Amino acid sequence: MKYWSLPGASAMFTIAVMFLLHAMIPPVAMAAIVEHTFVVSQVKMTHLCNETLATVVNGQFPGPTIEVTEGDSVTVHVVNKSPYNLTIHWHGVKQRLNCWADGVPMITQCPILPNHNFTYKFNVAGQEGTLWWHAHTSFLQATVHGAIIIRPRHGPNSYPFPKPHKEIPIIIGEWWQIDLAQADLDIANSVDVYFSASTINGKLGDLYSCSGTPENGYMLDVEPGKTYLLRVINAALFAEYYLKIAGHKFTVVAADANYVSPYTTDVIAIAPGETLDALVVTDAAPGRYYMVALPTQSPEPDPQSPVLISRGIVQYQNLEKPGNSPSTDMPMAPEMPDNKDLIPSFYFHANLTSLAQHPHQSPVPTRVDEHMFITLSLGSTCRRGGSSCKRSGSNESVTVATMNNVSFQQPAVAAPLLELHYHNSSSMDMLQDLLDKPPRVFNYTDPTLIPPGPEEAKLEPTAKATLARRFRQGAVVEVVFQGTALLQSESNPMHLHGHDVFVLAQGEGIYDAARDTARYNLVNPAIKNTVHVPRLGWVAIRFVADNPGIWYMHCHFGFHQTMGMVGLFIVEDGTTVDTSLPAPPVDFLTCGHI
Repeated sequence: MKYWSLPGASAMFTIAVMFLLHAMIPPVAMAAIVEHTFVVSQVKMTHLCNETLATVVNGQFPGPTIEVTEGDSVTVHVVNKSPYNLTIHWHGVKQRLNCWADGVPMITQCPILPNHNFTYKFNVAGQEGTLWWHAHTSFLQATVHGAIIIRPRHGPNSYPFPKPHKEIPIIIGEWWQIDLAQADLDIANSVDVYFSASTINGKLGDLYSCSGTPENGYMLDVEPGKTYLLRVINAALFAEYYLKIAGHKFTVVAADANYVSPYTTDVIAIAPGETLDALVVTDAAPGRYYMVALPTQSPEPDPQSPVLISRGIVQYQNLEKPGNSPSTDMPMAPEMPDNKDLIPSFYFHANLTSLAQHPHQSPVPTRVDEHMFITLSLGSTCRRGGSSCKRSGSNESVTVATMNNVSFQQPAVAAPLLELHYHNSSSMDMLQDLLDKPPRVFNYTDPTLIPPGPEEAKLEPTAKATLARRFRQGAVVEVVFQGTALLQSESNPMHLHGHDVFVLAQGEGIYDAARDTARYNLVNPAIKNTVHVPRLGWVAIRFVADNPGIWYMHCHFGFHQTMGMVGLFIVEDGTTVDTSLPAPPVDFLTCGHI
């Protein structure tokens, strides 16, 4: 903008206008280094009349929230005072040229041993919204997790929605009364385990009690006529959840730290690993309203689990009473969907589309270089090795989770695979290719395959291997995830580290390219890092493999991950420094002491 010099009073007027114009422009915050120390230890917590030794960060469940501004750098010093080896994964952080900090044990780093420390460093450039962090070791995620909130560089007035009165993290989780490392081992050995209660922000709620005394529930105090931004995270291991607040609606404005076209609904469906930002307007009659988190599950003949609901209370401050004390009336309860009715989840996810013309949004690539069709199933391996044993739940076999009929085998290596990859080690030859399609075609969604039987038994045998797929730098990859009915019909929340993906379409039944590519949304598809594959259905995604490194791709159900529904996507170096994996950090952990 040019300004001309004017004489006398006119000059003073011009200076005043210039000052006013500059004052109206919101200040841009300088990029900062945000530093935290996470002390991981075990503390005694009492719920349901039982004292449990819980592994937590800084004595908190959930753990501390990391609040940053887009473009900031983050430094987290992890001090491991727990008895477990562990790593921390920064779920949804893209880690551009920083795969070393992704936090996957023996894939990107050595685990942090008990009584050892490690410092993670990463930045949040080009990302806004809600992400989260969690342990990436066994089932410790259940209690070692917390929110990451990334606000816009230009301040809250630059949100593409009305500026909220307050922003509230809502973390849905589980309370376990058994040792989490042992629970992980049990699942790996086909021993059933289950959590004891659902939680909202670490609180069980008044549906649970000890000797007749109700458990405390999460309380959200609100003022009438205000707009609140709920930053919802599903940190659970075992279930997708329906979330409702009686007498209120949600307007969903972001998913997985990507803005979406505003979508109004009375129920949120959120799978493990997903995050959602939703506006709630407190326009109901002043009172108390239950916030209910209901775990979903597939209907029979799938194995059935207890329905463990958590509920908190949204309570209006009564401005007419001294001290603004809330009402003590019985809260109003919402009408919840049936927990075996998964249609609301299907349509909720189908209704998410990207908000057009946001500066961080990239166009959908139209050229596709690599096509993959990946079936998500259960199967079994022989407990003593080999291929001949009794199956269908026999003690001679172990139930595993698979992608294209292979279950992931954790690599037995002396250094992380990423380090071996960087040094072009011949040890990388032990990886087995993740195939472009399953080795055999069958009626993937035939419900008669859910219970053990003669037809299911033909499909059950599988193999174990360290599965990986290599992509050249910049390749455009399209993946269709196909759910199956083999031994179970669960949905699958598939999470890809180091990348966001375009969710082109989803459907029920078996994917048919000739029919279903015409349904692809190439204009404004949702952009996610965790993709919900519907029960007995499919989802098609597309992404650009432009972040060099080895990236974990897995189901975010804890039991499926432990059972082997995992693969590695290896993005090769390009020809420039900006497209090549940098050298390991100078303080990179070594595994010589493991």
